Amino acid sequence: MIKKTLFLLSITLLGCLDAYSQKDDIVLYNQNWEKKKLYWGYYFGANYNSYKVSYLNTNDTFVELQPTASFHLGMIGGLRFNDYWSLRFEPGFMNTNIGVEFQEITSSTNTKREVQANYIRLPLLVKFNSKRYRNIRPYLIGGISYDHNLSGDENNEEDNEEGVFRMSESNFTYEMGVGMDIYLPYFIFSPSIRGVFAINNEIVYDNDPNSEFTRNIDYFGGRGVFIRFAFH
Repeated sequence: MIKKTLFLLSITLLGCLDAYSQKDDIVLYNQNWEKKKLYWGYYFGANYNSYKVSYLNTNDTFVELQPTASFHLGMIGGLRFNDYWSLRFEPGFMNTNIGVEFQEITSSTNTKREVQANYIRLPLLVKFNSKRYRNIRPYLIGGISYDHNLSGDENNEEDNEEGVFRMSESNFTYEMGVGMDIYLPYFIFSPSIRGVFAINNEIVYDNDPNSEFTRNIDYFGGRGVFIRFAFH
């Protein structure tokens, strides 16, 4: 679902690019911006997050997820290598709020959890720009990130038996996306669409190895679609 959404939004973004490029008599703005070795900016946007869950035994304990939309924001620091390649550091904050319900639990009637995760994200990304066309320059971007979950409850002694869903506080993700730099008279507007995918298993298993809640979960990792608006 997330990959399909990312694809459709990418097509929409490219469609906007084509429509904008048809305009005539365009004044070229910020022509010296590409000459800066270092550049800065900030961003904010919306994200739609969920989790990928895989199981050891398909006949035991399934997890039903209820994803929701949320927000993210942060700063941008860029190091330009040449006209096309640059390195980006985009530290920021991301909030998620996802409902989790365990199925086929016989030991408890308390099977619903609300996972509120607040991440400090430290992405290190590589950006590849195409050649500038008038006031538009499309780009591809991708890389890895260290994400610290401030709400992980990793060291909480209580677990799902007491209604506490624990997650790892230290996580790694990779992300990839497409966007465009739009050159305006006083700044650069840079919308993009990103897909973000967890690398490590984020769940912290219950204290009892035979817990009905977590014993059958092999992998539980976040993934999401980000709509981001950046300004330089």
